[in-house]
Amino acid sequence: MKVYLAGPDVFLPEHGAAIAAEKKRICALHGLEGVFPTDPRHDPAADAAAEAWYGIYLRNEAHLRACDALIANLTPFRGPSADAGTVYELGFMRALGRPVMGYSNAGRDFAQRTLAFLGNHARRDAAGRWTDGEGMSLEEFGLVDNLMVDGGIRAAGGRLPVREVTGEARWTDLAAFEACVAGLARLKG
Repeated sequence: MKVYLAGPDVFLPEHGAAIAAEKKRICALHGLEGVFPTDPRHDPAADAAAEAWYGIYLRNEAHLRACDALIANLTPFRGPSADAGTVYELGFMRALGRPVMGYSNAGRDFAQRTLAFLGNHARRDAAGRWTDGEGMSLEEFGLVDNLMVDGGIRAAGGRLPVREVTGEARWTDLAAFEACVAGLARLKG
């Protein structure tokens, strides 16, 4: 089983390659093959792309289509929510009907993180619901991220372990990731 390893790990300048190697090692221990977004992949359309960003997109899509499952690092990235590209990839694989799992190294739920992010711009409306500075309501379901992310993983029968890991270690701690790998290995069974 080939597993696409989605997440903002690709943006880690000092640890990205090491995280990729460690995730692949953990996958191999469980009889799976990890595929990292930056892994080389020949793709005629990507090779011919005039713009670098589009070539990256096409290669990542080719990786996704060639994989049997996905594990997404949903640790909040540059805000209270998961990386937008990772969420897109998770939805893409879900739409293909393939198993998806996710993990987060942020213990507080989405609403708590959003309130902390908004600070003084959060307020309660007349009905007592939290809103942002533009009066838009916040999701308050106690979920890891947006309900479509949590719901997609649940609907796929996936796992979404959460750990509270602080500081820079939130990007290198792979205990929750390994729980996802073990879950996929059981599915492969």
